[in-house]
Amino acid sequence: MKLKLRIWRQSDADAKGRMVAYELDDVSEDASFLEMLDVLNERLIAEGGDPVAFDHDCREGICGSCSLVIDGQPHGPQGATTTCQLHMRKFKDGDSIDVEPWRAGAFPVIKDLVVDRSAFDRIIQAGGYISAPTGTAPDAHAAPIPKQDADAAFSAAACIGCGACVAACPNGSGMLFMAAKVAHLGLVPQGQPERRTRVLGMVAAHDEAGFGGCTNTGECAAACPKEIGLDVIGRLNRDFRKAAVRAA
Repeated sequence: MKLKLRIWRQSDADAKGRMVAYELDDVSEDASFLEMLDVLNERLIAEGGDPVAFDHDCREGICGSCSLVIDGQPHGPQGATTTCQLHMRKFKDGDSIDVEPWRAGAFPVIKDLVVDRSAFDRIIQAGGYISAPTGTAPDAHAAPIPKQDADAAFSAAACIGCGACVAACPNGSGMLFMAAKVAHLGLVPQGQPERRTRVLGMVAAHDEAGFGGCTNTGECAAACPKEIGLDVIGRLNRDFRKAAVRAA
């Protein structure tokens, strides 16, 4: 498979970036997208050039590191799939592919395709945890939880914090990420004591980090590789209104 790549190159956060064209021959359709970039980097290094910087870790669709916008779509053209699990058979011989970083005010570019997503960490630090000592993990049947709540909490907990929701949102909002964390903890008994302080703290951290407001366009849910739905945003809004009234 022969491909034409247009990749965003930016030497550092203060430099002016640009799209740079590359051509690759003999790309295996069984290779993952990141493996294809590995091949390109091996060639660039052999030629004495600067390899393309991009984030990656587990390459198993779990860690959320592989944050790339491919042909205008976060994680690429295959739904419910992270970049590392996207394979080149999804493309055709002779295709021209644009590769860019997440573009959002709260995710400044560090170099090339790598962005600083530490704003997500600050949101978690503001309340995305349970601080009450709970001892060792209880047996699954020890804490009675309605199955509907347990299923919803498990679905929300599937969020890997990749930031595709932010990259897809026209406002650069991190609402889906934050709402998934709030819903995950707010649906289980252990999360109840801090339910109100959690949502107030996390929303404040979200806004302080420079994320945009949510206007319910739904682009975030469409781009989410774990298919987290907009219902978690509705749950966050309800929790926030109740917490704000009590705090007034």
